[in-house]
Amino acid sequence: MAQRRDEVTIVPKEPDAPARGRASYDRDVYTWALEQARLIRAGRLDEIDRDNVAEEIESSGREQFNKLETALRVLLLHMLKWDFQPERRSRSWVLSIKEQRLEIEDVLSDNPGLKPRSPEAIARAYRKARLEAARETGLALDRVPEAAPTLPTTSPPARSRSPRRRRADAGASAASPLPRIAHRCAHGVVISRDTRGVA
Repeated sequence: MAQRRDEVTIVPKEPDAPARGRASYDRDVYTWALEQARLIRAGRLDEIDRDNVAEEIESSGREQFNKLETALRVLLLHMLKWDFQPERRSRSWVLSIKEQRLEIEDVLSDNPGLKPRSPEAIARAYRKARLEAARETGLALDRVPEAAPTLPTTSPPARSRSPRRRRADAGASAASPLPRIAHRCAHGVVISRDTRGVA
């Protein structure tokens, strides 16, 4: 059938193609990233894919926060299981606790700007750790404290500790970006446990 003269044929518009010879962010992010780095180093700022570069930078920051939250979640899960399953305490649990403490210290050491967000990361991590602890221990959820631990911002008064204890605490504080808690917090959750004597 012949096409009427007043009919209009609509052709779908193809997505905007990347500049000639340029990698596409949507199709090859690896090559795109290398190319953007080269442009930045060369000072060719007008050619940079600004929006996607900004998104990648922000994503990198979120990734570090998520890494901190994950390490805290695993640590808090082990802390809860340590409290509620004392008969199952083992050397493996001790090593897992120590490993996560080191992971947290490393993340905060590499990203000092995350330290003010530690309470937020703890709160988010604890919500998940609480559910996991209830599932893995078989406890009713209402048996597991609802609130995340409260980290003290200052150490106990020096007069309340012996000189030897003060020296030991000072060494621990210098080594760890997170405060070391040697007492039980308001809601029964602590970040440190005395794991001495565990086989």
